[in-house]
Amino acid sequence: MDYRNLGMTGVKVSVICLGTMTWGEQNSQDEAFAQMDYATGQGVNFFDTAELYAIPPKAETYGRTEEVIGNWFEKSGRRKEVILATKVAGPAPHFSWIRGGQSALTRAQIREAAEGSLKRLKTDYIDLYQIHWPQRPVNSFGKLGYGEKEVTGGESDGILEVLHAAQSLIAEGKVRHIGVSNETPWGVMTYLSHASSITLPRIVSIQNPYSFLNRSFEVGLAEIALQEQVGLLAYAPLAAGVLSGKYLDGKIPKGTRWDIDPRGSRYKRPKTDEAVRAYMDVAKKHGLDATQMAISFVCRQPFLTSAIIGATKMDQLASNIAASAVKLSDEVLADINAVHALIPNPCP
Repeated sequence: MDYRNLGMTGVKVSVICLGTMTWGEQNSQDEAFAQMDYATGQGVNFFDTAELYAIPPKAETYGRTEEVIGNWFEKSGRRKEVILATKVAGPAPHFSWIRGGQSALTRAQIREAAEGSLKRLKTDYIDLYQIHWPQRPVNSFGKLGYGEKEVTGGESDGILEVLHAAQSLIAEGKVRHIGVSNETPWGVMTYLSHASSITLPRIVSIQNPYSFLNRSFEVGLAEIALQEQVGLLAYAPLAAGVLSGKYLDGKIPKGTRWDIDPRGSRYKRPKTDEAVRAYMDVAKKHGLDATQMAISFVCRQPFLTSAIIGATKMDQLASNIAASAVKLSDEVLADINAVHALIPNPCP
């Protein structure tokens, strides 16, 4: 297992991060325990979760994934072996069960969320506390189009509020480092600017989507990640399972994410099947497993800190973790980039 620096912290995290959002919905607690046991046995020392999980989000499963992780910490006694990341939900008026419908990113709400997570996780500190999505309107979760109506005023002040909340939690030892998720280049640079100008906590990571079907991170954020040492935590390296080919031709296997999540998928786009088939053909040509090729490609990026993988079955988990050791030749990379040139970012 390869390990990389988490920003400028000196903390080393595994290049594979164990994603958890299926625990408490698609996976039972016993299955989650087995996943944590296996992953740590393979050298994975980094877990990512969120107060919102399990997915799909609903009142009866809110916070359940954190509870499962907390129960594993209590049973195993292995809290100190894990770099633990969780997230505070941003504004979500349609998720009225989150903190009583008060999910604005104010100091009081961020504190309430952090303390709720600490209780569920049965720990007294969070290694990496992330803003799940921004307070302001941004293009995330597949949204496109941006104009004057999205600029509501006070966006910079909202980021300042988040940093002051983080500063207090860090001073109290409840949080060690902070990161962002579903963020834009403007947002990341504003966080960094505030941190340097008035000595507030510096973000250490950006958790955004990155996969064959969405390489938009490369356009603006990759340069920031490298120049500022704020690396990518890539979620959905398999495009929420789409790159496995299981959803080709309109198939929706029973029990899969597309089967249980009524919100639809950002990866269901006109060019999706064409792109997936093309990448699967590259893998077949070179004798590679298609999903391992996809994860390996993400892991080799210089702006990446860790790729967040998730699985509902143990054989999937084993394959995904092993993908970090798969080497891609120059010929494979050339074929991958040829597909990307023909079908660029079909699922932004």
